[in-house]
Order: sequence, then structure tokens, then C-alpha cells
Amino acid sequence: MTVYFIGAGPGAPDLITVRGLRLIEQCPVCLYAGSLVPAEIVAAAPATAQVVDTAALDLDQIIDLITAAHAKGQDVARVHSGDPSIYGAIAEQMRRLDALGIAYDVVPGVPAFAAAAAVIQRELTLPDISQTIILTRTAVRSSAMPEGQDLTTLGQARATMAIHLSINNLAKVVKELSPFYGEDCPVVVVYRATWPDQAILRGTLGTIREQVKASGMTRTALIMVGQVFGDSEFTDSKLYDAAHSHILRPAREA
Repeated sequence: MTVYFIGAGPGAPDLITVRGLRLIEQCPVCLYAGSLVPAEIVAAAPATAQVVDTAALDLDQIIDLITAAHAKGQDVARVHSGDPSIYGAIAEQMRRLDALGIAYDVVPGVPAFAAAAAVIQRELTLPDISQTIILTRTAVRSSAMPEGQDLTTLGQARATMAIHLSINNLAKVVKELSPFYGEDCPVVVVYRATWPDQAILRGTLGTIREQVKASGMTRTALIMVGQVFGDSEFTDSKLYDAAHSHILRPAREA
């Protein structure tokens, strides 16, 4: 018996991995986060499967369901949104399973920041502009941020930043990043990337708050900050530069 932590992807049902979908189709128990995982994905579970929306359950109740499946020798598809390694709360579940001696595996999924970059058709790492991506959040009602991981510290890098779980904390985001990025720095807010009701707001650190306020967005929106979202000039990468040689493309003879 194995518990499979499966990343369902950002929202569009066809963005789940082939491996993840096949496991859902095979497992006799499917536990999923109903508020964030599309119904079409768990609909792929066997007709006889026990399918449970865990949105209203606490950790103990979820582990109880897994323990019951373990007693019956039934594999469990534990389906999370996006990629389970990013704000997936799987570490605490795996810790419990380790203590119980229950085997598990992790199946990656398309993370929200990658989906957002795709829908706005932007590369997050441009030569001369940004070669670093910071994935972070702010503390609202959730766990406190560890020391040294606040926006005023991270902002000093002026890297491309994807800020999760913080749309209700946008005033803080703007206040703490503006001294480093500038009020004219481009910002893109992507609401429910790849879902049918997806929405995109484009502005700057100086204008984005009013736009978000007018839109009524209050959850499931990703804040993306950085010069890569603007019209900045950048040089071509060395990857396809004819003058750049590497092991698979030896230098041309003169």
C-alpha cells in the first residue's frame, strides 16, 4: 500500500502529469483539496473509489482516512493543487506517515508561478535583467515568516518575485518592495491561472493596489513583480548564439 502525493497542476485539468492522472485512475481511495483541485481531475478516479474532499478536514482526520485505507491494503491518491512541494503542507503528512510506517511517493505538478508565466507569455529569467526567481509569501493568518525571509530582505536582490497567498496583504507588498524595485516596477497579478475564470491585472507597484481593489480579488491570486514583466531591453542568451560553442555545438572553423 502506498500513498501518492500528486500535484494536480494549477487548474486546467489537462495540465496534470500523465503519471499523476494514471495513479488517480488506479487508486481505490482519492483524497483531494476540493477548493483548489478541479472536479474533472478527481472524476478520473475509479467508479468504485472512495473520493473525499478534504477541504473541511483537519490533519488528524486526513491521517485517519489514510490509516483506514492502509488497513485494507488500498493505495491512496492524495491530490494537491499545483506542485505539492510549494506550500503543499505535505511535510507534516509525510512525518505522520513515517511514524506510522506507511509508504508514500510524491508526484510533481505544474506550479502556479509557472502557469502564470505561461498565460502571460513571459520568461522569468532574462539576460541582464533577472537570473533569479524568488518564490515567497507574506504572513497574514498563516504561519509567521522565518527571520531574514521578509520582503524587505528578499527585495534587496531585485529578482523576479512570485508572491503567493498574499493578495490580501498587497499594501504590505507594495510598501516593502517599492524602495528596492521602484514604484514604476511592473507587476502582474494572475487570478486562478488556467481556470475558466482566470483574470490578469497588469500595472506597477504604484498602481496595482487600486486595480486589485476595483477587481474584487481576495484570494487565489499570484502577485508577480519584476522588470521581466516590462518592456526592458535585454541581450540574447548565449544558448543559441552562433559564436558560443559548447560540447554539443563545437566552435565553427574560420
